[in-house]
Amino acid sequence: MLRGAGMLGLALGGAGCASRAGADFAPVDRLLRDAVARGDVPGVVAAVGHGGRIVYRGVRGHRALLPAPEPESWTTRFDMASLTKPTITAPAVMQLWEQGAFTLDEPVARRLPAFAAAGKQDITIRQLLTHYSGLAPDLDLATPWQGRDAAVRRVMAARPDRPAGERFVYSDINFITLGLLVETVSGLPLDRYAARHILAPLGMAHSGFRPDAALGPEIAPTQFDDGNVMLRGVVHDPTARRMGGVAGHAGLFSDADDMAAYAQALLDRRAGRGSAFPLKRGTVLLMTTPQQPADRTDLRGLGWDIATHYSTPRGDLFPVGSFGHTGFTGTSLWMDPASDSFVLILTNRVHPDGGHGRQIIRLRHDVATAAARALGVT
Repeated sequence: MLRGAGMLGLALGGAGCASRAGADFAPVDRLLRDAVARGDVPGVVAAVGHGGRIVYRGVRGHRALLPAPEPESWTTRFDMASLTKPTITAPAVMQLWEQGAFTLDEPVARRLPAFAAAGKQDITIRQLLTHYSGLAPDLDLATPWQGRDAAVRRVMAARPDRPAGERFVYSDINFITLGLLVETVSGLPLDRYAARHILAPLGMAHSGFRPDAALGPEIAPTQFDDGNVMLRGVVHDPTARRMGGVAGHAGLFSDADDMAAYAQALLDRRAGRGSAFPLKRGTVLLMTTPQQPADRTDLRGLGWDIATHYSTPRGDLFPVGSFGHTGFTGTSLWMDPASDSFVLILTNRVHPDGGHGRQIIRLRHDVATAAARALGVT
């Protein structure tokens, strides 16, 4: 199985590759090495999965530069940022949907009555999951609000920028709302729900929200906060941080073993193979195929990206129909059912001073292209 396999053949700061006869992952490794050398990322952990195995593992650079350099490690835990959306919040919603708690096309306000304010009464759960709700990208951070209750008030009072269903606009408010929906319907805080119903069934013992302070040395730091304290084990996303570290759009911390296991379990369930993934096969198919309004060309699954301007981690060779997601801190996961493959990239590209947004976009694209070429995807 994938868990634990990543430790084999890896030296600290080095890289390894194996499996698929004739596969050459040297170009992937070179891309990672050069990105570190240029300072595009302080360090990077990457994995390519294929046919139920990790066929490439790469570890390069440093997980921390400040206050003192620390070498990167396969076991480094990263702030997953927006990968929280499709890996935690969306499957939590779909578990409750499988139980018949609601339908996808019913108004959110049927479960969260206060959400009806400011013209949101007809926005559906599906529109939140696909980012076709018409809501703004994020809550206003210009004023110094603090706490979960303050965030809830702002979500309920939020006014759409455009009619629902009109246009794809990626919005953290959508998934903050979905996190509140999970909590309301399940009766559990989102972090406890995730631990019990998603992470535990998958054996993801190195993943969760608000990691214990004792785990700090294993976690990749991100940036200095407003008090000039380096964030380490505290969520980077400012909205999630104001909410106390648990939110539907950000807050998950994880490592390469756990995320590779997640990706493989999802691909296995989708293919009808034995899997611990905690959703039915039909639900996984629903989540990973286009669910946006029929006449719209930005293709989104339920939580997962398929074909939008955010789809650069697909590279040039993985087909439309593959799917994945990115995280602002530098994380990304892209999966291709057709070739039974995935590409995982974990970095803290924002460390120590905000990082290089365009460079991580290019790195994701180029690594995916090189990995697909090595796997024989044409």
